Amino acid sequence: MDTPHPQVHQRYEAVAARPEFDELRRRYLRFVVPATITFMAWYVVYVACNNWARGFMNQQVVGHVNVAVVFGLLQFVSTFAIAVLYARYSIRRLDPLADELREDFESGSARGVPGAEGRGR
Repeated sequence: MDTPHPQVHQRYEAVAARPEFDELRRRYLRFVVPATITFMAWYVVYVACNNWARGFMNQQVVGHVNVAVVFGLLQFVSTFAIAVLYARYSIRRLDPLADELREDFESGSARGVPGAEGRGR
């Protein structure tokens, strides 16, 4: 396995040290942490209801479809909804900043990157 050139490692470190990189991480976490907590709480409620609220979960909604089936299907709906929301959030808030950082890294023009003198964007 080839090890990366030392300059590449230094360029990674230079990009990671930029305030824009910290902002990208903050923006990412601002979506991911609440979305994960919300989904996991919803999933735990679903599992808890299936274990300890069987009377509620067995209530018929329509025909042979009960609350448990509806909640189970809503797990899929919420998963796809989170994926769509994340994609929209990423396009709007993450991708422009990530693209800027990537372009700076690839061109070697990131501030503090060794060997970047004289190179521009």
